[in-house]
Amino acid sequence: MIFARFMTIYGHKFKSVFENESEIRIAKREWALSLREYSEQELVLAVTRCKEEFVWMPTISEFLSVLKKGLEDFGLPSTLKAYNEACHHADRPRDHTWSHAAVYVAGRETDWYRLRGEEKSQVYPDFEFNYRKICQRVLAGESLEVPLPKGLPDKSSNTLAEFIQQWEKDNPVTPEQAATLLYYLQKPKGSPVRAHFKQRAEERLVDWGLKLELPDDYQ
Repeated sequence: MIFARFMTIYGHKFKSVFENESEIRIAKREWALSLREYSEQELVLAVTRCKEEFVWMPTISEFLSVLKKGLEDFGLPSTLKAYNEACHHADRPRDHTWSHAAVYVAGRETDWYRLRGEEKSQVYPDFEFNYRKICQRVLAGESLEVPLPKGLPDKSSNTLAEFIQQWEKDNPVTPEQAATLLYYLQKPKGSPVRAHFKQRAEERLVDWGLKLELPDDYQ
C-alpha cells in the first residue's frame, strides 16, 4: 500500500530511487519489517504528511519520524513524555488532569504500582507497548475515558462512584487500586470489552497478592 501510494505521489522520482524490480522487492521487505507494529490508520496519515513535507520519497528513518509526529495531530504526547507524566502522577492518578486520556489508560494498563517503584529499564518497554496499542485505538476513532478528579463528582455515574468507594472501604485496597480493579463496571454489561477488563482485574489481584472476589455488577 505504501509503495503504491509513493509511486503515485512521486512518479518518476520514485522510480529513480530503485534501479530494478529486485531492489524494490528488497526495499519493500525492509520497510515491512520496520513498520510492522504500526496500524493502517497511522500509515495512511504518515503518507499524507510525507506528500506535504517531502519532495522526494522519504527514507525509512524519515518516515518513522513522521509517524511519531502524527500522534501530535490527535493531541497525543510522545511515548517518552507520556511515560514521564504517568510516572510523575502514578501515586495519585485520579487527582491529575491528564494531557490525554491515552496516557492515563496506558498507565493503568501498565500498573501504577510498577510505575511508582520499578526502574525505567524494567517498566518502560511495557508502558511503550501499551501506549502504542492505545494510540492506535485513538487513531481508529475510539473515545477513551478518564475518571474525574476527586472533588468533581460525576452526577451521571454517582451510583458507580459510591459503589467503588464503599468497595474500597470494605476491602484492603487503596482508592487507586479500587478504581483500577473495578474499571470494567463502566463498560456495558455482557460485552466483550467488559469481560476483557474484568479478566485484567483478576490478573492484577494475583499480581498484588490479594484474594478478593470481584463483583459482577454494582446495582
